[in-house]
Amino acid sequence: MKWKFLFIGLVTTLYLTSCAPKTLYSWSNYDDTSYKYLKNSDEKSMEQLIKTYRQLIEKQTGTRKAVPPGVYADYGFVLLQSEKTEEGKAMLEKEISLYPESKIFIDRILQMFEK
Repeated sequence: MKWKFLFIGLVTTLYLTSCAPKTLYSWSNYDDTSYKYLKNSDEKSMEQLIKTYRQLIEKQTGTRKAVPPGVYADYGFVLLQSEKTEEGKAMLEKEISLYPESKIFIDRILQMFEK
């Protein structure tokens, strides 16, 4: 009788833990690298942040299989700051194509760099 309850408890536990909700987007180690970039603002942390952006764009494991909102915009902004103008503008345009509601914000970024 004890084994029956133990087995039922074990099966229930396994079932409930396997039903954990999945996230819409995967963020990899974005939080850590963006914090280090903001804290240090050096070349090494910028390179690591750019590498993280590329990983986010290339390998999305979230349920939507899409790049999270703002990633292309943030990546483009970092590229513009590092004087990779064409690549940065392309990323900003990609953000607008995926998330049209960001157009107003992106246009302001582009105006800022055109001055």
